[in-house]
Parts: sequence; structure tokens; C-alpha cells
Amino acid sequence: MIGVIDYGAGNLGSVMNALKRLSVPACFVRDSNELSVSSPMYEKIIFPGDGHFVTAMASLEKSGYSQAIKEWINADKPFLGICIGMQLLFDTSEEALSGQTVMGLSLIPGSIRRFPVRKVPHIGWNRTFARPGTTVMQGLGESSFFYYIHSYYAVPTDDTVCAAEAEYGLRFCSAIQRGALTAVQFHPEKSGTAGLMLLQNWLEK
Repeated sequence: MIGVIDYGAGNLGSVMNALKRLSVPACFVRDSNELSVSSPMYEKIIFPGDGHFVTAMASLEKSGYSQAIKEWINADKPFLGICIGMQLLFDTSEEALSGQTVMGLSLIPGSIRRFPVRKVPHIGWNRTFARPGTTVMQGLGESSFFYYIHSYYAVPTDDTVCAAEAEYGLRFCSAIQRGALTAVQFHPEKSGTAGLMLLQNWLEK
């Protein structure tokens, strides 16, 4: 069974529809206790999201998901973060309010930065380049098109965790893989055939 975290925000409907198309049983994680590492209710977890970094992080802290997600990932259990579900894994974000330092989950060393271009957010289909050995993008060739909508991008301290890149004003890391942890900036659930193939790869990983 796949658990999809419902913390009050996120593109939940599209994610569930994509899993249904793949004939994969899934349900919403309604409580942080359901992520117990000692007696897990799910084999794999998907953390979809959209919205503001500060608001999303506050929601995770209040609901108890913050600690539960940390324990799940630190136990190297299968996890897929999507969009802000990827960004929240990092240490800090420039999306924090002016003069305010808001910490993320600090599971991936690095920061989230605003695109240094006039036109943001970055919206639409963009070519995404897989790095060699990126298992989640197997069968998709050296590059594929995925759907993006974001104003901030990830800068990991350790570049070796970057699994794919895209370009918007600059070349940026658009996917992360480290052990059983996978995270993507784009929306596979909105990316047609390529997105479904990526999800299938992750499910079979």
C-alpha cells in the first residue's frame, strides 16, 4: 500500500489519479502516527505539495509530520517528494519572509533559492536531463519533458545527490536520489506518459 501524505495542502487529487491509472493501491496518510517506522502501515510514502515554504513547514511542525518524515527517511524507507515536497527536505529557503530564517527538514544539506530571472514562476513543460545512473528515469532516455510550476530551485551542498537537471535562466537540480529517497521539482502526476513512467520506476525501485 502506498501512503500519500495529506497535511492540508498539495496536489493530492492528481497524485491519487495517477496511481489509480497505474493500478496501484493507495490511500491518504491522515495522521503522523501512521508513518511509524516500527510498525509502518505503508510500504512507500509520497509527499506531494504546493504553496509557500514557510506555511507548509509550519503545518508540518504543528501536525507532527515533520518528525515522522525525518524518522521515515533516516530509516531509509522509500519516499518520493514532489515540488515543495522536495524543497522542504532542504535546510533553508529564500521564500522565507524578509529577515526571517525558517529551517526546513534538513534531510538534504543545501538551500532553496529564487530564480534570478525577471519572469517567475517557471511554468510549463521543460526538458529534463537525467544524470547517468538515475534509476527513477530509466527508459526515458537522456532527456524527457516534465511539467513545472515553481519560483524557487534547489541547490544541494553535495552535487552527487542530484539525479536530473533542467534549465530556466540557469541550469538547476530538478531531481534528487539518495538511497531510498527520491524527490522531484516537477510534477510527474501532471506530466503525461513520461510522468507515469517515472512513477512506475519509483514504485518498482
